[in-house]
Amino acid sequence: MAKNYYGVLGLPQNATDEDVRRRFKKLARENHPDRFQGEEKLRAERDFQAITEAFNVLTDPERRRVHDADLTRAGSSQSGSSAGDPSQMVKAFLAHGVKAYKAGDYATARESFEQATQVDPENSQGWYNLALTYSRQERWRIGALRAAERACELEPMKPAYLKLAGRIFARAGRTEQAERYLQKALTWGGSDAEIEAELEELRGHQKGRRGLFGKGS
Repeated sequence: MAKNYYGVLGLPQNATDEDVRRRFKKLARENHPDRFQGEEKLRAERDFQAITEAFNVLTDPERRRVHDADLTRAGSSQSGSSAGDPSQMVKAFLAHGVKAYKAGDYATARESFEQATQVDPENSQGWYNLALTYSRQERWRIGALRAAERACELEPMKPAYLKLAGRIFARAGRTEQAERYLQKALTWGGSDAEIEAELEELRGHQKGRRGLFGKGS
């Protein structure tokens, strides 16, 4: 299957050139290797390379045209008899993705959910399921972050989406963003002991780091 550069940046396929440039600048700041050390630095280098590759393709008109054509062909080959009906295509991709995910076939699930978000970039369920699938593989971490962020942009008051985003961002070491998502999950979903425990753990890590750097020599 063709690589989905829109998914790498967490953008819909109809994103404008300015949308691509704005998102790239944001992700480049967040993932610049100079901000990290050790193992996190290596991950950041991979993430930075991925978003740079996506930016280079999507801001080049000819390369983007070829990329879009590849995605369209991949979608048509998987959609079968539903190819002419976008809503049915999305439904079919989601159903196929869920079945593959439950079977532990995360590569196939990822492809199906990516196709769903390409056909309908405003489908929050597609982005949520894509984030969930991406989160199963460390090498898909940047995709998980972008997909979770997109799902919450589309459904900013959905506790399940906010909870997943919080966990994905926490796992990536983005504690401030993680805390915001988890706090919003409590705001819109009410009391949840599991989320409250995760928030306490995040706050404890933050206090520990502040204490470490605040010590005198």
